[in-house]
Amino acid sequence: MDSKEQKEKVKLKTINVKSKKDIEFDFFGSSLGFTLPSGIQEAKFYPQSKKGINNFFNTLLGIEYEVLLSEIKKKSFELNLNDWGKYLLIKSTSEKIFSSQNDSRLLEWFLFNKLGYSLRVGLANKHIVVMYESKKTIYNTPRYTINKKNFYILSNYASKGSENIFTYKQNYPEANKLFDLSMDSLPNLEKNLKIKKLRFRIHMKKYAIEYRYNQNLIDFMATYPQADYDTFFNAPLDKGSYQDIVNALRKYINGRKSSNAINFVLHFVQNAFKYEVDMKQFAREKVMFADETLFYDKSDCEDRAILFARLVKDIFKIAVVGVQYSNHMTTALHIPIKGDIIRVNSRKYVIADPTYKNASLGQNMNRYKSKKPKRFIFLK
Repeated sequence: MDSKEQKEKVKLKTINVKSKKDIEFDFFGSSLGFTLPSGIQEAKFYPQSKKGINNFFNTLLGIEYEVLLSEIKKKSFELNLNDWGKYLLIKSTSEKIFSSQNDSRLLEWFLFNKLGYSLRVGLANKHIVVMYESKKTIYNTPRYTINKKNFYILSNYASKGSENIFTYKQNYPEANKLFDLSMDSLPNLEKNLKIKKLRFRIHMKKYAIEYRYNQNLIDFMATYPQADYDTFFNAPLDKGSYQDIVNALRKYINGRKSSNAINFVLHFVQNAFKYEVDMKQFAREKVMFADETLFYDKSDCEDRAILFARLVKDIFKIAVVGVQYSNHMTTALHIPIKGDIIRVNSRKYVIADPTYKNASLGQNMNRYKSKKPKRFIFLK
């Protein structure tokens, strides 16, 4: 081939075409996209009655909905979403597909049904409501009892259920999984790291602790309904935040005997945050995860108990329980130290109160010394 032929030769180049998803949206910092099955948007809640619910369901049964369902399963696994995370993901997906709230809620019901969850759909003044059968009590959330089972309207949490609801009676035998708000591991959310520095005093001496936190995780936790205390006590700390805090604490506790080291962590939680009740800070009852207590400048007794219990269990590997009184939350540790003790399953635990400012291990508030705890919260 001569030089002329070489110049005239057409060079072929491979072009990589990126497939665009049918819908895309932000999910706590992650850009998500899903492929829609043909005909999905033809499903409509019409007429606005039980017949309309049936029509919507049957339309979806006639399309290849498995494509969307498979992508949702895959993304839920990649993001390590618990049931609340799946709820937010499916809710966002449904609202992106349908502008009508009734249609989006019916799709939410359909998808969760196909994921095997026990839930009911109903009508309240011609508006669709989706009710989830929950493994645990969900507080401050509309609850309806159907056949002695408790169902919750998650879309209206932090509100009261007063409407009459007519439920769609159709049952699906394979859909029997209970909705579970437990968060035994954190979601794998996109990192949006920020820095916080806590300055505090212990017996007039100044200290400082600096740590990273993921704003996307804080935003996710802010959406959480009020579950039971077990959920909040047993949720882990973000690994990055935890490691930063442990590294900072080591500067102050290395070389100390165990009781003094635990006392320092107790005094840290007592003095690093201002005290405030939920109604003043959030205008509603809100139990915080340990990561949230680190994020906010103010917290109450239950929030501090959750944070302290998490730190003590993870750092010192000792048994710790949350101790709930009628109007107070504290903790107790299974360690051989003298002081105010309580018995938990015939074992002695010493009181450690993260709200009783500057109190050391074994010091309970006078008003609770003679009171019997309402219950104990066990950390796994």
